[in-house]
Amino acid sequence: MRKFIKKITHPFLRVANKMWLLKPRKYAYKGINVLVHKEVFPPHFTISTKILLDFIDDLNLKEKSLLELGCGTGIISLFAASKGAIVTATDINDKALEFLKKASKKNKIPLTILYSDLFSELNNNYFDFIIINPPYYPKNPKNKKEQAWFCGEGFEYFHQLFKQQSERKKDNHIFMILSEDCDLEAIKNIASFNNFYFQTVLEKTVLKEKNYIFKVLKM
Repeated sequence: MRKFIKKITHPFLRVANKMWLLKPRKYAYKGINVLVHKEVFPPHFTISTKILLDFIDDLNLKEKSLLELGCGTGIISLFAASKGAIVTATDINDKALEFLKKASKKNKIPLTILYSDLFSELNNNYFDFIIINPPYYPKNPKNKKEQAWFCGEGFEYFHQLFKQQSERKKDNHIFMILSEDCDLEAIKNIASFNNFYFQTVLEKTVLKEKNYIFKVLKM
């Protein structure tokens, strides 16, 4: 948490968050363009979205079902769909979903876009791939925007995520990105309590920060 407090109070990030993101800003990847609402997780000043985009670029997604759980801007969903995946994008942020619907039409890339708190609205839909860029800082969020950053003081997001996932039987490849800045051991322990473990499939250091993509596997 100390590292994050240092980051979030850095003058540059404060100016970026309060000034540069006062209005919607464009973000692009390999010809796909989205407009990022100020209340949506900003990929411009974070690195997790770009790492995930590069990662799924190497996956064979042709005719595979893919869920982006907590899609934010949805650029990962759009890119996956452009590679032939059958994509469902979910979030609890209405503005994120509103802007993603517009981006889907503008980029001419069809998606299924749903409001869903984790798996709550997915019923018996199962997926070949699930991509998760979770909130992981232990603080209670005050609003929808902060829910993209904070997972609750007691890591409630992860308790709910892994409990729901443990009740699902047919999902195949689940990938989650986490940073060394978060409490990896706490998150791994919650996963283990629900009979999951993490397998590191990618480790990448950007600006002296290690980021990991884990494959989430059933014990």
